[in-house]
Amino acid sequence: MGALPIFVASIIALSVSIFTSTLNTKQAYSGFSESFILLIVVAFLVSRAVVKSGLGKRVAMHLISRFGKSTIGLGYSMFTTDMLIAAAFPSNTARSGVLYPIVNSLAHDSGSKISDGTRKKMGAYLMMNSMAGLGISSALWLTAMASNPIGAQIANDFGIEITFDSWFLASVVPSLVAFIVIPRLLYIIYPPEIKETPQAPIMAKETLKKMGKMSKNEWITAITFITMVVFWSLSSILFIDKTAIAFAGLSVLMVSKIFTIEDLKGQGEALNTLIWFSVLYTFSTYLNKFGFMNFIGDHIANSLYGMPWQMVYVILVVSYVLIHYLFVSQTAQMLALYSVFLSVAITSKVPADLIAFMLLFATNFNSVITPQGSSANVIFISSEYMKPTEIYKVGGILTLTNTIIFLTIGTAWMMFLGYG
Repeated sequence: MGALPIFVASIIALSVSIFTSTLNTKQAYSGFSESFILLIVVAFLVSRAVVKSGLGKRVAMHLISRFGKSTIGLGYSMFTTDMLIAAAFPSNTARSGVLYPIVNSLAHDSGSKISDGTRKKMGAYLMMNSMAGLGISSALWLTAMASNPIGAQIANDFGIEITFDSWFLASVVPSLVAFIVIPRLLYIIYPPEIKETPQAPIMAKETLKKMGKMSKNEWITAITFITMVVFWSLSSILFIDKTAIAFAGLSVLMVSKIFTIEDLKGQGEALNTLIWFSVLYTFSTYLNKFGFMNFIGDHIANSLYGMPWQMVYVILVVSYVLIHYLFVSQTAQMLALYSVFLSVAITSKVPADLIAFMLLFATNFNSVITPQGSSANVIFISSEYMKPTEIYKVGGILTLTNTIIFLTIGTAWMMFLGYG
């Protein structure tokens, strides 16, 4: 019998916690009033408009038409597309829904298919590359992954302020280095059989020709998207609530009928997210308030007692990455362990801002360590272009590479910024 879906497990746990008086009703439902969870839900709805309007596909086709003459060029094109749209997609799973149809079409049109045993001509490389890219793009933007603002809220409880712009500034250098390195490394360790793709730019241009000029809906979506990103980045300066910005963007899209009430009825994932995120955040908060996290943290801290903070820092980050083998959800791991690791690090004199950022980045760049390491992996794995054993091997190498990049270049960059 398989494991319960996280939504079902959450509502069962919430009911049990109330019936057993572990939490009173005010405590149990407190997570539903958190504005950052509403931000995640609203951004889910905004992301639907990006897909529906065709803006996401247009961006990808433009990139492919310019840089898609080779397989590695296509890989970088999909990577770039993901990183550009990630700021308005608080879900790597949602972005996989934009990228996968394009990657799948590119593979098929280039003669790389599952049915005739030609998956490694191009499809396997492009699928693995796009899957790996989701972890990097999620680390680049505060709003690119649902767990990011939750982690920022937890860090705030420790007196660490993480804003949209401070997150981007801290992550931009290691993320861009990973952006440069990962497709090239993958090209070496998991090479496509087809190296040149002269037909891809032609296909992209034909697709753009069929799409015609940018429609009114695409223009409105693009302007709304850019405006939301700008105001998110300036929210701490202008004292504007990020969730209010998201609601304002959604209202523009709904008034413009780009996102409609009918669209809303089909967004069960948003309600799913609202409920289980709220429940898990509540449990994480009260496990900490009731002392459980401190109990676990004390045991970890005792084993690291007396070590230089630099060694503690490395051990905690590497351990956090490796522990993801045991989790099927990046968010679940962050909620279960982030505050514990952060508490231990601060107790061991590790610079608080440095470890707070690094653990949150690790929550994202460890996504391909296993096939089940992220829900975003599912759609790419279901294509059957990649074997699970290949993902364990190749994904492990990519995760190790990400860890090295972020621990070396990322740490040096953040210390330069004054976080060390």
